[in-house]
Amino acid sequence: MKKKVMAVMTAALLAVNLLAACGGDAKETKSAETKAASAAADTEAQGTDTPETKGEAAASGETVKIGVVQLTEHPALDASYEGFVAALKEAGYEEGKNLELDFNNAQNDVSNCETIANKLVNDKNDLILAIATPAAQAVAGKTTEIPILATAVTDFEAAGLVNSSEAPGTNVSGSSDMNPVEEQISLLQEILPDAKKVGIMYCSSEDNSILQAGIAKEVCEAKGLEYEEFTVSDSSMIQSVAESMIGKVDAVYIPTDNLLAEAMATVTMITNANGLPCIVGEENMVTNGGLATYGLDYYALGKLAGQMAVDILENGTDVSTMAVQHISAEECSLAVNSAAAKELGVNLDGVMDRAKDLAE
Repeated sequence: MKKKVMAVMTAALLAVNLLAACGGDAKETKSAETKAASAAADTEAQGTDTPETKGEAAASGETVKIGVVQLTEHPALDASYEGFVAALKEAGYEEGKNLELDFNNAQNDVSNCETIANKLVNDKNDLILAIATPAAQAVAGKTTEIPILATAVTDFEAAGLVNSSEAPGTNVSGSSDMNPVEEQISLLQEILPDAKKVGIMYCSSEDNSILQAGIAKEVCEAKGLEYEEFTVSDSSMIQSVAESMIGKVDAVYIPTDNLLAEAMATVTMITNANGLPCIVGEENMVTNGGLATYGLDYYALGKLAGQMAVDILENGTDVSTMAVQHISAEECSLAVNSAAAKELGVNLDGVMDRAKDLAE
């Protein structure tokens, strides 16, 4: 930005000097200098990221810097990132040409999110992508100037990232992975009509999971189902908590919980072997042993955030005015794991005709 401002000032002062050389009086010259300096100052105060300038810069091949912090590595969050990059590519942004991506994985450690957030802000990226709620909260706490787009965040308001989803009023917006929890509990009842009590398992340190668990409890009550909460706060607790559910509940509901999604194979190794089916929040959790889901497409979710990034970069759109985007329940898809159903002794005939089978 500073180089461009200096160029404006240099051009303006050159014009003033030419005027003086051609016989313009001192008063006119001083006036011209004042106007030039004022114009340059206005340019610096306003910044260069106007719709016209940024769009022209992208078209001319100027490199855009985007920093990325992803909470942890698991297929849903990975798919979000892939969708984000795909949207940029469709708009003409390519790494090594006019795009520089700095991808960082926090390995499910919130302190790592903080460290990475500091780095991304200090590197003066044009835009930052945060994948999952803790990652977004970390970055939002470090800058109010750099546009931040988050994806795989369940509730932007509850996470303290925006004033409202419709009008963020902050430097944060993005795409929400708010789950169709009611539809997922309905699926549980359809596939498991004899289930009377549901274990709601989630990580107590993830805001997104706490929110979804609260919704699940309300839905269970409305549908006449009993429930019991089973919480974990770190990976060391997962096996023992999964074992503690055996004999206490008839089925398990796990929302789009980052910790449990990463450790889904550990959970289902225990639950499936003991005849306890898991209805889960997203498809990759089904692939890793969950029985079924009616869930979001995380690639499409990331793509929504990527399209918002293009709007900011090309059109200079103010992120504070960009409503948080959602995938509707109608856009969700039904997925089952027939291998898990066989192990559990569950009959999926009633849903197989409309479901994707994700059995390995």
